Amino acid sequence: MAAPANAKVLLIGFGNPGRLDDGLGPALADAIEKLALPGVTVESNYQLTVEDAAEIAEHDVVLFADADVGGAEPFWVERLYPGADDFSFTSHSVEPRAVLTLARRLFQAEPEAYMLGIRGYEFNDFGERLSKQAQANLAAAVEYVELSLRQGSIREIRAEGVDAALGQGETTSEEMQCKTEST
Repeated sequence: MAAPANAKVLLIGFGNPGRLDDGLGPALADAIEKLALPGVTVESNYQLTVEDAAEIAEHDVVLFADADVGGAEPFWVERLYPGADDFSFTSHSVEPRAVLTLARRLFQAEPEAYMLGIRGYEFNDFGERLSKQAQANLAAAVEYVELSLRQGSIREIRAEGVDAALGQGETTSEEMQCKTEST
């Protein structure tokens, strides 16, 4: 399940670091960027924009990362596909599926894409810190992403599959292999 050495991977961490745990996406991006993994481009921003479609079109695999207010702990990963061509968006809110749809429609690109949601707990205040629980969830997500990128595979997982994804047990979720070869 190894990815070709020339696979181009894009990780986009998004969220607002000034709103406590909403900064989990950018915090993951910062941690992965420090690893300087070959073939991995890391971007971080407050929100996704339509311009991200051009960057996405230049990569084989895209991993979106954001905080999740009520999702599985410590994190979850799901495969994403472009939406219908009759989607809508505003300049203040663009969902990952809409950006994938733009990449397909404007650039004829359809990279393999995943969404990683990291469970957060504190969102209703201002401050540039993560809660202790969110820090622990972030550490698990960083370990998972680093391992996945080094092995050339990303698994679609739920909370019960996290230990297995980190090599600590048998997975109960469906495994999704990165198809990083150009089609």
